[in-house]
Amino acid sequence: MSAPTADPAHADRTEPPWITLTEGGSSRAASEPVGVRRVVLQMVGAALAVLLVVSALGIVVVRRIAEREAMNDASQLTDLLARTVVMPALEDPLLQGDPAAVQRFDEVIRSRVLTGMFVRVKIWSPDGEILYADAVDLIGEKYTLSAEAREVLTEPATVAEVSDLSRPENRLERGQGRLVEVYRPVWTPSGRPLLFETYTNYATVTARTGDLWRGFGGIVVSSLLIFGVLLTPVLWTLVERLRRAREGREILLQHAIDASQDERRRIAADLHDGVVQELVAASLMVAGAAERTAARGDDPEQVAQLRSAATAVRSSVAALRTLLVDIYPPNLSSAGLVVALEDLASGLRGRGLDVHVLAEPAAAAALDEERQRLVYRVTQECLRNVARHAAAQRAEVTLRTAEEDGGRVVLEVADDGAGIDQPVLSGSGPEGHFGVRLIADLARDHGAVLRVATAPGQGTRWRLEIVP
Repeated sequence: MSAPTADPAHADRTEPPWITLTEGGSSRAASEPVGVRRVVLQMVGAALAVLLVVSALGIVVVRRIAEREAMNDASQLTDLLARTVVMPALEDPLLQGDPAAVQRFDEVIRSRVLTGMFVRVKIWSPDGEILYADAVDLIGEKYTLSAEAREVLTEPATVAEVSDLSRPENRLERGQGRLVEVYRPVWTPSGRPLLFETYTNYATVTARTGDLWRGFGGIVVSSLLIFGVLLTPVLWTLVERLRRAREGREILLQHAIDASQDERRRIAADLHDGVVQELVAASLMVAGAAERTAARGDDPEQVAQLRSAATAVRSSVAALRTLLVDIYPPNLSSAGLVVALEDLASGLRGRGLDVHVLAEPAAAAALDEERQRLVYRVTQECLRNVARHAAAQRAEVTLRTAEEDGGRVVLEVADDGAGIDQPVLSGSGPEGHFGVRLIADLARDHGAVLRVATAPGQGTRWRLEIVP
C-alpha cells in the first residue's frame, strides 16, 4: 500500500523504519484451559520426581547407616574373639617369635577365627613388629603404627574403619577388594600389651545396605504410592470444581456481554429511530423554510440564519450517526467487514478528514468472525488516534491478502499527520494516548503481528498481519 499523499517538498525524505510491537504466535484468547487429565498427569510426574529424589537421598543415608552398623558388628565380634579366643591362646614366647608358640596360636586362629567373616588376622607389638599373621610372609616385618593404633594401646578402645590398602603393611590384602579393619589391645599372660587386628570383607556392608534399603525403600515407595492414590481423587474433584466454576464465570461473562450488546442495541435503536429521525426531519424543515424564504425575497439575513441552522442540524445528524457506529458497530456477519470499514471512514469524513478505504472482499472473506472483529477494532482505534492526535488531512485504510507473506491478511492504516513520539510507543507517554497500548493488546491477544512506522512530522503507518 502506498502512504497517503505527502507534500512534494518532502517527497525525498527517508521512510521511518518498521517497529514490531507484537511478534504474533499463540494467542491468550485462544489458549485452552488446563484439563483435569493434564493436571493429574502433572501430579503423577511430580510424585515420580519426588520418589526419585527421595530414593537417591535414601540410598546415601542407608549406605552410611549400613556401613556404620557393619562396622559396629565387626567391632563387637572382634571384641568377643579377643576376650574368648585370642587372649586365652596368647603366650609370652610369641613375643620372641618362638616357632612352637606361633604354630599353636596359628592353629587356634585358623580353627576358630578364620572360618567366619574374617579374611586376615594380625598381632602387632607396640613397636610395630608383626608378631603373627595368617599370611606367613608378614611375620617378623616391622612397620610404623598409625597414631590411632598407638593411642589404642595407651587408652584401650576398639576402632573400626575402612582399610587403607595403599599402606605397605596391607600389600597382601589388596586383591580382596575393600576391607573393614578393626583393631583393639590384647594382653599376654604376663600383662604385655599387643595390638589385635582383624580384616573383614566390605561385602558385608553392601549386603547390609541391600537389607536396609529393601525395608526403607519399600516403606517410602508404598507410602508415596498410597499418598498418590489417595490424593488423585481429591485433586480430580478440586480441578473439576475449578473447571465448573470457570465455566460458570464464562457463562456469566457471556451473559454480561450479551446484556451489554442488547443495551447498546436498544440505545442505538432509540437514537436512530427517535432523535436522529427527528433531527433529519428538522433539518429538512429548516432547509425548506430557508428556500421558501429566499424564493419570496424576504430578509436575506433570515435566509442565511435558516441555512446555517439547517447545516448545523445536518452536522449534528452526522455526528450522531458516527456515535451510533461507536456505540453499536454493524454486525460483521451480516453487513460484512468491508461495509463496516466504510462506515468507520464515513464517520471521520463528516469531521473533515479525507479517508480512503481500499478493502479486498477476498481478504475479508478469508477471515473468520473473530478475526474480522479484530480488524474492525484495530482500524477503529487507529482512526480514532488519527482524529484525536494526528492533526492529519488524509488517511488510508487498506485490507489485502499478502501472497508474499504466505497468504496472510494484512491491514494497513496510514495518515499524513504529526506522527507518534517514541515515549508514546513505549507506553511512557501521556495518558491520552492509551489507544496505542490498546491496539498492541488487541493484536497480542489474537496472536497477530503488529508493526508501526512513524516519526515526528512524517505520519504514521500501522500494519497488522493475521494468519487466516
